Amino acid sequence: MRALLAIILLAASGVAAAAEYPALQSKITPLKVTARVYYVQGAPGVASAANEGFNSNAGFVVTGAGVVVIDALGTPALGNALRLAIENVSKEPIRRVILTHYHADHFYGLEALKEAGAEVWAHEAARDYFGSGEAERRREQRSRDLFPWVDESTRLVRPDRWLGEDTEFTMGAVRFEIHHLGPAHSPEDAIVVLPDEGVVFSGDILFAGRIPFVGEADSRQWLERIDVLLKMRPRVMIPGHGDLSRDPARDLALTRDYLLHLRATMGKAVEDFVPFEEAYAKADWSRFANVPAFDAANRVNAYGTYLLMERELLRK
Repeated sequence: MRALLAIILLAASGVAAAAEYPALQSKITPLKVTARVYYVQGAPGVASAANEGFNSNAGFVVTGAGVVVIDALGTPALGNALRLAIENVSKEPIRRVILTHYHADHFYGLEALKEAGAEVWAHEAARDYFGSGEAERRREQRSRDLFPWVDESTRLVRPDRWLGEDTEFTMGAVRFEIHHLGPAHSPEDAIVVLPDEGVVFSGDILFAGRIPFVGEADSRQWLERIDVLLKMRPRVMIPGHGDLSRDPARDLALTRDYLLHLRATMGKAVEDFVPFEEAYAKADWSRFANVPAFDAANRVNAYGTYLLMERELLRK
């Protein structure tokens, strides 16, 4: 019913529908990184109906024997727009999609890429996302917040191949490495390394230029994974959100410093038996208050970190 209403609303507003995917006002413009590597960049801040759910990044690599896509954006319409953008760059078939993690803003666009013939790979730690009911709960939330771009008919596409170990493969002229760095931002965090291109797709281990979504993440291990990324010394790092980085040490600093501040502030409150509401109200957030996504994410991040610090204290 809501899907039908979405079509009626879009038609009434003068937005044309192409096949089953409504047309977008958002600009899906591939940005060239190297001769073979491209990415598209979402808006700063959180996903909303106003930005049509386009707040995350995705990338693709033209290998000479097919296109490999990294992440799929956050709505079916965005996934279709990504497919069309890829086809405007290369006539090679889209052969594979590698997901850095199974969060809604990175995989709801999979349907269109699957229709183009792509095989989907993701780390097996995401199995719990589907088995726990979280996938359905998140779709329900997104269908409220991002309607008509997401509704209850949006398909939650599972991978064709679950990855258990770090994996390497070569397609055409390009060598790929997939490394599992979770649990950090998510249990299944994976990065995609192109050694010969000097490029790393970091997923949401790096949020460039905005407050990260932390929620129930393992921020202690997330900080350790940031150190792993720094030791790789890539020429270019393409994050899950924000501008690409040609200076990863500088650009990872915001994510790292914010996580350290969360842990220090909430950890002290836990140690002193200060209730969360009181601790949150007294905390000094001024350093981060003007960074995009602060208002939407900070309270959730602080509460999740407060609970995490309680668990860590109990394990000592």
